[in-house]
Amino acid sequence: MQLLIESWNVLLELAPWLLFGTILSSLLHKFVPKSVIQRQLSGRLGVLKSVLFGIPLPLCSCSVIPTGLGLRKQGSSDGATVGFLIATPQTGIDSIIVSASFLGWPFALFKVGAALITGVIGGLLVKESQPTPVTSCGISEYHPSSPTWLDTWDHGIDLIRSIWKWLVFGVLLSAAISMFIPAEGLGDFINNYAGGPVGASLLALLISVPLYVCATASVPIAAALVHGGLPLGAALVFLMAGPATNVATIGAVRSELGTRTTIVYLGTVIVGSLLLGLSFDFVLQSTPMAHGDHEHQTWWAQLSGILLIGMWLYFLWEDIAVSTTTDQTSDTTKKFTVEGMTCGGCVNRLKKVLERTDGIESATVTLEPGEAHVSSTLSDAAIIQIIEGAGFDVPQAS
Repeated sequence: MQLLIESWNVLLELAPWLLFGTILSSLLHKFVPKSVIQRQLSGRLGVLKSVLFGIPLPLCSCSVIPTGLGLRKQGSSDGATVGFLIATPQTGIDSIIVSASFLGWPFALFKVGAALITGVIGGLLVKESQPTPVTSCGISEYHPSSPTWLDTWDHGIDLIRSIWKWLVFGVLLSAAISMFIPAEGLGDFINNYAGGPVGASLLALLISVPLYVCATASVPIAAALVHGGLPLGAALVFLMAGPATNVATIGAVRSELGTRTTIVYLGTVIVGSLLLGLSFDFVLQSTPMAHGDHEHQTWWAQLSGILLIGMWLYFLWEDIAVSTTTDQTSDTTKKFTVEGMTCGGCVNRLKKVLERTDGIESATVTLEPGEAHVSSTLSDAAIIQIIEGAGFDVPQAS
């Protein structure tokens, strides 16, 4: 029961920002042409632009996932995407102001500089790869020249669908950590087992990397730790690594960008936060100010949590339904082998694209085996082009 309560508390902090990031990504999908993203967020200069674009956005560590992945699907380079994912959750206008209120403006501005440095370095270290047309968990390269509101809605749903399992795992893990190391005892825990500034920074890093913490909500925790004797440098590590990473973000980055890029992403956050945290006391001093509570238990948070749970249950049902789908091919139905589908979301996405195409009467898509059964007056070549345009491969048709 305690795990469920802690999980719900974590979800209340995660859900509103995740949905906010999804809405932002969907609006970018509709109103910003893909060519603009490709032109502005590619190459080395694109890394800097993506970091500068992300720093003021009020996106937490989970809301940044759909926004960052959405930018990549619209043509942002891998480096620009990673730079955005590293820098954006560390800052935000609200987080900067709250940090200044709790820990002073020198600390807040240093944190902004740290986000800029780690974001740019992480993005520049990423080895660029050619975009692949194969979709992952329902997010495809399908991008109509003039997306309708229905396309925009599907884009947002697909983004959450692509990472929902990682989100569930991340919420449960974060809740479990909170049970064993509650926020009110975190300062004592770190101070008792730290063994100096370096040890305090390492311990703060160890705790913050897998944990979901909001850039704004984590500031009062950091301030409480500092009042309890935690070095400011270690608090900076906590405020950098915590918002920039968590299990859900790590899983999503690995799924969409690969293991090599994930290593660069994590390595930059870990090494960068440690070095900048340890160097903080040599550069600036800040006096913590009195702190209050940062409330997240709002009606909006609760509604968002319920909505997100509903979506997760729907995705689970969708995967179960797809796994039990039987072959209903008729003599007049054309069958195509489809590669690149990995879950029920992929199946649902392709089915919608096919059924919305003029000239196609009905379509049934199965995951195992990967096939599309299409009743249509269109030619095989036209149907194959539609399937490939949705982000999947058709090695052969029968």
